[in-house]
Amino acid sequence: MRFLLGFLVVLVIAWRWRAWRESKQLEKRNTAPDPTLASDMVSCKQCGLHIPSNEAVLGRLGSYCSTDHRRQLEP
Repeated sequence: MRFLLGFLVVLVIAWRWRAWRESKQLEKRNTAPDPTLASDMVSCKQCGLHIPSNEAVLGRLGSYCSTDHRRQLEP
């Protein structure tokens, strides 16, 4: 009987440790930054505002934050 009780205690400890370890791995996976959300930043040649490169207006001289700023520097 004593052996059975000791065996059950070891099983419960092992089960709880495994559950704790899996929860930590899930937390790590959920808090990792999503690389698809990252974007390079560029600065506007006119005003110096930093904007994501996928939102920038491209011109001959560089990147701009709007078409108005592109028109002002590139006639």
